[in-house]
Amino acid sequence: MTTPSRALIVVDVQQEYFDGVLQIQHPPRDESLANVLRAVDVAEEHGMPVVVVQHELPEGAPVFAVGSPSWSLHPDLEQRAHAGWKRVTKDKGSVFAGTDVAAWLAERDVDTITIVGYMTNNCDIATAVDAEGLGLAAEVLSDASGSPHLANEAGSVTAQQLHETLMVLLHSNFAAVATTDAWTEATAQGRALPKSDLGSSAAQGRAALVG
Repeated sequence: MTTPSRALIVVDVQQEYFDGVLQIQHPPRDESLANVLRAVDVAEEHGMPVVVVQHELPEGAPVFAVGSPSWSLHPDLEQRAHAGWKRVTKDKGSVFAGTDVAAWLAERDVDTITIVGYMTNNCDIATAVDAEGLGLAAEVLSDASGSPHLANEAGSVTAQQLHETLMVLLHSNFAAVATTDAWTEATAQGRALPKSDLGSSAAQGRAALVG
C-alpha cells in the first residue's frame, strides 16, 4: 500500500463555535478542541502541510463578521500558528470553494487530506465531498470535529445523533473516519486509514438492522 502524502486541514476552529449561537454540542467542545490541537502537533512532528481555515463574512454579519470575536481563531490554536502554515478565509462551506487550497496542496504533491474542526454537518462534510472530485482521499477525525443540535421546519436532531450519523455516512463513501489516536498511529506507520464503501455499508446495515 502506498504511503499517503497527507495535509492537515483545520476547519473553522473559531470562537463562534465556543461562545456563539453555533456552539458545538457533541463531542464536547473542550474535548474536540484538545484533539484538534493534538492533530496539529502530530502534523508538525511529521512535517505535514497544515492549512488553517476561517469562515469570514462582512462586517455587521451576525456570525463570523471579519475582525469580530466570533471570527477569531480559538486562542489555543492561534498561539500555535506560524508562518509555515497556510492560512485562508472562505465564505462557503467547502474549504476548496473560492480559495487556492487545492492548488496549494497540488504543489506539495498531497494526495490525502485529514479534516478536523467544525462543523461536521456543514464545512467538514462539504470539504470531504469536494475532495472526491479533486482526486484527493479524505480522512475525518471523529473526536476532533463536532456538531450542534439542529431543529427547523423539517424536524429536529440532537448533536450526537447528527454527528454520529454523518460519521457513518462519510465512512461509507467520502472519507475514512477514525479517532485521533488511530490516525496518529497510522501517520506514524505511514499507512492509510481503512475506509468502507457504500455497498458494504448497506449490506452490513441491512444485516444489523433488518436481519
